[in-house]
Amino acid sequence: MRDKVQALAGGMMVSIIVLVIAGIFIGIGAGVVNQMASHDSVIFAFFKLMLDLGLMVMRNLPPFFAIGLAFALAKSEKGWAAFTGFTMFMCFNVAIGSIAAYHGWTAETTSVPALMEAGYDKVAAQNFNSLWGDSLGIFAYNMGIFSGILVGCITAWIHNRYYKFEMPALLSFFSGPRAVVIFAYFAIMPIALFVYYAWPPIAGGLQSITTLITSSGIFGSFLFGVFDKGLLPFGLHHLIAFPIEYTRVGGVMEIDGVVYEGVRNIMNGQMSSPDATGYITHNFTSGRIPIQIGGLTGAAYAMYVTAKTQNRKKVAAIMVPAVFTAAVIGITEPLEYTFLFVQPFLFFAVHVPLNGLAYVITEMFGVSIHGNQLLFMVPNLLQPEKVHAWALLWIVPLYFVIYFYTFKFFILKFDAKTPGREDDDAADIALYSKDDFKKKQKQDTAGLPVAIIDALGGADNIENISNCATRLRVSLHDESLAASDEVWKKELNAIGVVRMPKGIQVIYGANVITIASGLKDALGIDS
Repeated sequence: MRDKVQALAGGMMVSIIVLVIAGIFIGIGAGVVNQMASHDSVIFAFFKLMLDLGLMVMRNLPPFFAIGLAFALAKSEKGWAAFTGFTMFMCFNVAIGSIAAYHGWTAETTSVPALMEAGYDKVAAQNFNSLWGDSLGIFAYNMGIFSGILVGCITAWIHNRYYKFEMPALLSFFSGPRAVVIFAYFAIMPIALFVYYAWPPIAGGLQSITTLITSSGIFGSFLFGVFDKGLLPFGLHHLIAFPIEYTRVGGVMEIDGVVYEGVRNIMNGQMSSPDATGYITHNFTSGRIPIQIGGLTGAAYAMYVTAKTQNRKKVAAIMVPAVFTAAVIGITEPLEYTFLFVQPFLFFAVHVPLNGLAYVITEMFGVSIHGNQLLFMVPNLLQPEKVHAWALLWIVPLYFVIYFYTFKFFILKFDAKTPGREDDDAADIALYSKDDFKKKQKQDTAGLPVAIIDALGGADNIENISNCATRLRVSLHDESLAASDEVWKKELNAIGVVRMPKGIQVIYGANVITIASGLKDALGIDS
């Protein structure tokens, strides 16, 4: 079960990629458009196009998730799975709208004035009206990205089960993945009927969660920060952050006549609006800034100064790019797994609670800034009047100092074998020097997939391969056949390993997508 949940979390990263691009386009486009008085120039038209392309994604998120998840979770014939996902999404909304029309609910009859004329009080009319919306021109439930996630998962399940289905000879053209499209059409009718009756109470429950989160203030932010980081070693952290950032669980706000759900989407809406004066502070993202820029830099420096003198150059050679990656791109796992695997106390008893505290501090001091990695903060420079981040000038250095002295103290107290502190001076440091890195870059790329397959217990032991932003996720028939952690780290360049029943996750960092592609090619798996 946990393996399936992790696959879902990794699959959602496919669709989140387009959200990152959309955020950049909105930031740059709105930053220029909102500052221009003349709307007749070519420059205005160009940046308005960028803004419109970004907003197109934000206003049509559900189909992106339906297609992305169907693609990511399909074991083979992924192109057909994505096509079926979009087809099924359209059918799903049409079916919901058709069932609603049978019960007398249309865009006109679900409007607040029409409901009040029918006897609803104003609050009840507004609540019922919020259930409905328009998706790609189709009237249906306003489920946000939940409709896309649901359809994408169901599509992938049907596809994986029937993409090899053989039709009778007379209908052989419709065999294989073509059969899945046909089955999906028939499956969508009972699914839509079930969802039609199930969604209203589910939506009510989500509204209750929203109320709890938004009314819990800084305590809710602290819990979010703790769980977001505490679940990282188990690969489940996306399932905590994702609903807050991209669904109505994180709040709902109307901006310039458009309703945005989730804190990330709301902030993108505020970034695009010429009338917005700032970003929401209860956003569950600003707390990452002190950690990624200040805290982990302090931890890395602590690991450097506590390393043996003769090993410090090697430690610095990898710590510097790792710190740079965390601050600029936001990929923190290489640093976090460095101390997680040698001393879990540093991760769970120090890093996790300090992470939660960072969310509290930034919220208490009104930090309001779009993005939490330096690369994606560039659009803030175009609309500085919306940014409220002066407090970061002392919060980030404070977190550097706290992490440096805390990590230094516990590394020395527990004699933690962080990089460069191994008892055997001849032992390989778990990080690379510049020369090592160059050798790694020149490594025969054709040989690495073969070595990884052997480390996984051979091709026959591999059931499925996927990846998220930094992890190679592999389902195995027998997890005991996988190589030891030492083999993965010292011979196969892994940052860390997470083991589970019937599976393994190997952390490689940002280049994992190329490693996963090489493995699939070597195994003959359709990617």
